[in-house]
Amino acid sequence: MFRLFSLQAGGTMTEENGFSCPLPFHENAVVTLAHGGGGSLTHQLIEKIFRPAFDNPDLETEHDSAIIEVGAGKLAFTTDSYVVQPLIFPGGDIGSLAVNGTVNDLAMSGARPLYLSAGFILEEGLAMETLWSVVQSMKQSALSAGVKIITGDTKVVDKGKGDGIFINTSGIGVIEQGVAIHPSQIQSGDEILLSGDIARHGMAILSARKDSGFQNQIESDCASVAGEVRSLLDAGVRCLRDLTRGGLATALIEISGSAGVSIEINESEIPVQENVKGACEILGFDPLYVANEGRFVAFVNPKDTAQALSIMKKASADARKIGRVTEPAGKRVTLKTRAGSSRMLNMLSGEQLPRIC
Repeated sequence: MFRLFSLQAGGTMTEENGFSCPLPFHENAVVTLAHGGGGSLTHQLIEKIFRPAFDNPDLETEHDSAIIEVGAGKLAFTTDSYVVQPLIFPGGDIGSLAVNGTVNDLAMSGARPLYLSAGFILEEGLAMETLWSVVQSMKQSALSAGVKIITGDTKVVDKGKGDGIFINTSGIGVIEQGVAIHPSQIQSGDEILLSGDIARHGMAILSARKDSGFQNQIESDCASVAGEVRSLLDAGVRCLRDLTRGGLATALIEISGSAGVSIEINESEIPVQENVKGACEILGFDPLYVANEGRFVAFVNPKDTAQALSIMKKASADARKIGRVTEPAGKRVTLKTRAGSSRMLNMLSGEQLPRIC
């Protein structure tokens, strides 16, 4: 039965029979770009709108993929939508991003990626040459990642209402018996490994925009990490997380909250390319919060750190041990700065770089 709601003077939606809407409309009356930035407003949207509506035990995993038990085995299932602008950027395009991003989400769950779907929303007037280029890029990225695109959908919207191309990809992968990659597996004393330099993707997108003023373009790190992760599964890895929207800091804050642990990382051990660091300094961005599309963190048993780091360095010489889990209880992430001081890392409340994926 539908119930009637009224808007009180303070802006809170209430219902005459005592039921209240959980979202404070006086604070967030409309959706903003920051709601898609991966920070605190994104989490508010999930916790106050989506989770209450769709609540079920499978959502409680709080991982990059849902884990589905099928007979004696397990499947990982994930979905993501891509609205990056510009469509083509140094180091990639919306097509390679859509394939690699979904493949990587499956890999973060310990799954072997197998199949993808591809849904396209095309804007009237889009150049066929651009569409062909994006589709060919998806084809090549899928071949490189070892997955097949097996189903899809296409819609076309009026000119001026679609911004070229939007793509949704969903993916399915298989989790082999005995593999358990999840925040709940993290233990006190675990060491945190970073797969390479950070913040390149977000700054690459910004540098490619016409009004950015950048003279030297930065190349995105957009790539599949599935092969690298497969090699890590026998190296004492307990948890994995890719560093997309919200960057390294947000990923660690999310894991800290899910696992109920405290984390300490060392700023001096976090690699950032000089051109990326310079761009961040000029524009006032913190590299810790800038998006990546081919980087992840691994939480590993300390006795397996050397083996895991050796595997990761084969993919990137910049792979490093950057920190550790300091306490089995608590939910905070602390950065030990180059100056020797410490500061807490918190979720961003706004949007640093809109539409970077």
